[in-house]
Formats: sequence, structure tokens, C-alpha cells
Amino acid sequence: MANEVVKTLTEVNFEQEVLKADKPVLVDFWASWCGPCRMVSPLIDQIAEAYQDKAIVGKVNVDEEAPLAIRYNVMTIPTVIIFKNGEIIDQVSGAYPKAQFEEMLEKAL
Repeated sequence: MANEVVKTLTEVNFEQEVLKADKPVLVDFWASWCGPCRMVSPLIDQIAEAYQDKAIVGKVNVDEEAPLAIRYNVMTIPTVIIFKNGEIIDQVSGAYPKAQFEEMLEKAL
């Protein structure tokens, strides 16, 4: 579900790609069976393209990476979390318009 600009995040690469990143990181926690996730996914892909020089965008498949979802208390999907300097600075759960996610990311820049 990730394109070339969107990183597929796993337990193996999460620390390096997200927590140690030198840019803000938008992380989309999703699952293939989730209807709202499928609605949000193309928006996340568009944001990844638009912000590729300023931020990192990644996706965590909660079915494949349950420990990550548990670590970040993801109870509802889609959940989008913005990380900066290894810390959570913003978070929403549910399907939102693209502008909402962009606004969250802009605050982190």
C-alpha cells in the first residue's frame, strides 16, 4: 500500500526511519481490510509526494506490525501520528480530509 515515496515501516526500521529521523515524520497506521484506511491512503500518498523534501511519510500495517501499534496505543485505524525528534507531537484517529493531515505536518516543520 506504499508508493516509492512512502516508507513501509516495520519493527526493524521504525527506530531509524522515524525516531532518529532528521525531519518530521507522518506515520499512517492502517490495515488492508479497513475501509476508512483505503479512503485515507491516497491522501497520504499525495502528501508524501508534496512534502518529500521537507518530511518523511511512512505507513505501518497494524496486522503485520501489531507490536508497533500496541507501543503507540493505536486502538482505532486509520491513526496518523506526527513524530519530530523521536517524540509524538500530534495524532488523530479516523478518516480526515487531506488538509487536516497537511496542517498537522505543517505545524511540525
